[in-house]
Amino acid sequence: MFGIFKKKSEKDTLLKKYTALTEEAYKLSHSNRSLSDQKTKEANDVLDKIKALDSTEDK
Repeated sequence: MFGIFKKKSEKDTLLKKYTALTEEAYKLSHSNRSLSDQKTKEANDVLDKIKALDSTEDK
């Protein structure tokens, strides 16, 4: 009907998680560098999953 009950794709959920992690890493970079680095690594891991999904979709 209006797409209210439309299930989000795995890529959409990963992109949302990636943006949240990068924003949190940026905020933490002002106060706690080690936590910021940890969040950045988590975000990069999510980005790798997104790239893997893209490569499987292309085939």
